[in-house]
Amino acid sequence: MKPRLAVFKFASCDGCQLQILNAEDQLLTLAEAFDLAYFPEASSRQLPGPYDVALVEGSITTAADAERIARVRADSKRLITIGACATAGGIQALRNWADVEDYKRAVYPHPEWIAALPTSTPIAAHVRVDFELWGCPIDVQQLLAVLRAVLSDVSPRLPAHSLCLDCKRAGLTCVVVAHGTPCLGPVTRTGCGALCPGMQRGCYGCFGPSDDPNLEAFSGLLASQELTRDDALRRLRGINGWAPAFRAAGEVIAGRNRR
Repeated sequence: MKPRLAVFKFASCDGCQLQILNAEDQLLTLAEAFDLAYFPEASSRQLPGPYDVALVEGSITTAADAERIARVRADSKRLITIGACATAGGIQALRNWADVEDYKRAVYPHPEWIAALPTSTPIAAHVRVDFELWGCPIDVQQLLAVLRAVLSDVSPRLPAHSLCLDCKRAGLTCVVVAHGTPCLGPVTRTGCGALCPGMQRGCYGCFGPSDDPNLEAFSGLLASQELTRDDALRRLRGINGWAPAFRAAGEVIAGRNRR
């Protein structure tokens, strides 16, 4: 019997689910290896659990979703989070440094109708997670590697070194050294193929912190580039800003500039 696979969405843009559908020819192989029991974005076939594998996209931003993720966890043998929203709270975690009630009053004519938590938090803040697949969006080949590991009943392992290593291997000119461009590559994990540096642009940190980021030295690098406090914070408090390493570095920069 094929293992049962489910794909769930919480607060997100659906981009990581689209990456699964964009697997093209490999999607057919995936469908042969797994029983796609629940994947609303791909099929109207929606079977109840239990599931052997649950892929979860999105962050927790409402009380209802906090309850729903607990049910997903109970129904799933393995729970794998996919994408920046599920692993770090996503871009919507910008609310974590603001007053959501102020936003609701400014945007909605009836803010009392909006049932939102004051924070956007990763799935791991609510339930046990078996593996985290980073990225905004995730990389298809990394996803397939994780699913192959699941089929082999082994723990997935993916590289988590700094993106700078990928730039060196590809023979790319360092945008920091050559142009003084602010770049999160030194503290961001591999996975994107050095897409932005390859286009002579600084990394935005889409794949979250690398396995051993030296944020103290990186903060010094930002300071040496004479960025304003707000600009430096915007770079750290972006797509994966609520990831612990980026969050801590941002707090240091914010505190340093308050003194």
